[in-house]
Amino acid sequence: MHGDQATLRRLADAALAIVIGAVVVSAAAFDEDTAAVDYVLMVAGSLALAAYRKAPRAVLAVTTAALTGYVLHAHPSPLSALPVVAAVHTAAQAGHRGVGAVASAVFLGGYLATGPTTQDTVERTALLAGWFLCAVVTGLAGRNWQAYLRQTEQRALEAERTREEAALRRAGEERLRIARELHDSLTHSISIVKLQAGVAVHLARKRGEEIPPALLAIQEAGGEAMRELRATLEVLRTDEPTGTPALLVERARAAGLAVDLTVSGHERPLAATVDRAAYRIVQEALTNAARHAGPAKVAVQLRYGEGELAICVDDDGTADPSRPTAEGTGLTGMRERVTALGGSLYVGPRAEGGFSVRARLPLEHV
Repeated sequence: MHGDQATLRRLADAALAIVIGAVVVSAAAFDEDTAAVDYVLMVAGSLALAAYRKAPRAVLAVTTAALTGYVLHAHPSPLSALPVVAAVHTAAQAGHRGVGAVASAVFLGGYLATGPTTQDTVERTALLAGWFLCAVVTGLAGRNWQAYLRQTEQRALEAERTREEAALRRAGEERLRIARELHDSLTHSISIVKLQAGVAVHLARKRGEEIPPALLAIQEAGGEAMRELRATLEVLRTDEPTGTPALLVERARAAGLAVDLTVSGHERPLAATVDRAAYRIVQEALTNAARHAGPAKVAVQLRYGEGELAICVDDDGTADPSRPTAEGTGLTGMRERVTALGGSLYVGPRAEGGFSVRARLPLEHV
């Protein structure tokens, strides 16, 4: 995008230089005394304007020297000052008003010396002096306007950043409030259910009675609910990821899951939103593999591309390709994160067996 804009600017600058040169050359064509060297000076001084963005002072020097030489040799009309006026304007806009004033004086001195000092010559020189004064003033005005726009944009960015920080702070406070409510209301109730089920199972075993399957299911569901609640509370209390995908892989290995990590491409720091999403995607995928894949092998791949990060988490577990995937809270949250970043996500069984999570996150997101 930036390369295309730079190319368009260069083309516009070249077109402007060609137009100014064409105007000056066309005016000189009506003078039969114009020599070939005069055309060379006009063309050289005009075409130099195409580089005014990169080297405004050098362009001003070349244009002033070429057009001053032209007026000293050919005694043309005031229109010959057009390239120098343009160069003075661009130099003043770049902050070189002193150099622009000196160039104006040099050209006006050369124009005044083209012949005897008559009233007509003085009037033309005064007219050109007004042109150069306007060029300096408009250049300075353009410079001040650009500075004002930059300051306005900076203030807008600062205000946006402040609003985002306030929103993040409020979101963090709300997460903590929800975490406290969940802990106070659900943790106690689930603990009581789990405890009562455990006591009933213990008494049944002590008496040698057959344990009802429903009671075992209640005990198991209570334990699973408690683990899920603790994981949810940890997420709510944590604003940023507490590690990296590599650390997640190490933790999964320590927990007994067979995981391989592959990183390809040019690994580099990511924007906070992308880094957080990548961490959560790998975390959720490994959690699901540990819970549902059985004794499976898991392959985690991170591919850093030119403009995106590709995340692939594949396992060779027990997922059946013929059965549709029922997305729970974890997969839904994963999809919401990817969608918010403008990326794409695929989750589902693999044709060769097992489960796959594949996400693509644009790296340009900030």
